[in-house]
Amino acid sequence: MPTMRALGPGSLSSFLKSVLDVVWILLLLVLAILAASLFYGVLAAFNPEMPFAHRVHFDGLDRLQGWAVVLLRMLTAVLFVGGVLIIVSRLREIFATLKAGDPFHPDNVTRLRVVAGGLVWMEGVRYTVFTLGALLPPQAAPERPNLSLTAWFSILVVVVLAEVFREGARLRREAELTI
Repeated sequence: MPTMRALGPGSLSSFLKSVLDVVWILLLLVLAILAASLFYGVLAAFNPEMPFAHRVHFDGLDRLQGWAVVLLRMLTAVLFVGGVLIIVSRLREIFATLKAGDPFHPDNVTRLRVVAGGLVWMEGVRYTVFTLGALLPPQAAPERPNLSLTAWFSILVVVVLAEVFREGARLRREAELTI
């Protein structure tokens, strides 16, 4: 039974790099659509004569409050997808080094730290949206976020992995200097 290689061309990391490339392109498309929608929503909130602006109904909420809810949700989506895009872009770079057979590339340490920062960003967006949502009418406010132990544990794991990669890069550098 043949075994699947983890590193190098034709390996599992090569396949995952290809998948991340496709996901990255799709995320760019989604982000562009969300950003354009957010921009249009801001314009439509102040100009109800714009096409499609009259089709949004808010169940008795004041028009500007209704648009505030829509725009807050759209802004949340833009910020969240932006965080995912940053994470996926760094993972693409990491998997490119894995595909090349160089897992302890010194830049992977920074890339993993950026991934951890992106995860913190996404958790921060959740808490910020709830805080801003407190300014909205009670029936439109977002649900109170629970403390996600899984998310914070994942962040800690990525930080530890960054340090493991830092140590691996240091050991590789020492081995290269050894005669």
